Amino acid sequence: MENNTPYEQLKLENQLCFPLYACAKEVVRLYTPYLDPLGLTYTQYITMLVLWEKRQVSVKALGELLWLDSGTLTPLLKKLESKGMVTRSRSKEDERSVVIGLTEAGEALEKDAAEVPAKVGSCLKMPPEEAAALYSLLYKTLNRLNDSDGNGED
Repeated sequence: MENNTPYEQLKLENQLCFPLYACAKEVVRLYTPYLDPLGLTYTQYITMLVLWEKRQVSVKALGELLWLDSGTLTPLLKKLESKGMVTRSRSKEDERSVVIGLTEAGEALEKDAAEVPAKVGSCLKMPPEEAAALYSLLYKTLNRLNDSDGNGED
């Protein structure tokens, strides 16, 4: 393929964002055959991961943990509620805050989902030390992107 741009910085191969995007998309695709039998999308799955760990969480805290805004979370949580997996209720301490909790069906799904990480991990064909290094680097990048003072330090 011929390169017609005079700007090296505009070549796809010079973009850090592209392999991150493509890799994320492909990893999420790997989850599909394991999540379909559970009746979950990837975003619903990561929401359930938080709930299985914490059992109850505010929408605000959930959004922060998942890096999702309320415009994305609200329909997702309504869908999980309609499937009978979660409950949404106002906080007793702060009426402005909505708390998400697990239902019995949501708790029961945890056992069925327990094998998903290992199944997806086996598809990646990545040595554990490389996976650990990638995990660390990705979280370091996320933390730098979220650094409120913009200095990029840990």
